[in-house]
Amino acid sequence: MVLNSLGLDSKKTKDLTDDLNHLLANFQIYYQNLRGIHWNIKGKRFFDLHVKFEELYTDANMKVDLIAERILTLGATPLHTFEDYVGNAKVPVGKNISQDDKAVRLIVDSLTALLKIERLILDKSDDANDEGTNSMVSDFITEQEKTVWMMKAWLNETV
Repeated sequence: MVLNSLGLDSKKTKDLTDDLNHLLANFQIYYQNLRGIHWNIKGKRFFDLHVKFEELYTDANMKVDLIAERILTLGATPLHTFEDYVGNAKVPVGKNISQDDKAVRLIVDSLTALLKIERLILDKSDDANDEGTNSMVSDFITEQEKTVWMMKAWLNETV
């Protein structure tokens, strides 16, 4: 086993950075979806949702930066083109969504996809003894699970 300067297995770290880049691409699509629904939301719930969507896209933007910086910390280069994001993302793309139920559903579906990716990364980061990635992703999961619960409650659904 070859260790990098952080004391982590170089092969496992390379695999993790590939997965983190996949997460980064998905987060960028999620972020752009949030911007779109923030701009385009209409209806009687406009004022509440407009503010909530801004809160969510501000948070997503911070997470994008954390993911990219973690990739750099681990010695790789973060994806940084729209072509890379679209080519590597599994999160659904929302286009022309202005109805409240559809906007909230897009958030739930996006977070569900992100959580699946994050749980895989969490397993790999644990196996690689990469506490930095493990901690970051664990925090993401905790926050996103709560957001899914709240959005599903808003939709009058159970988790």
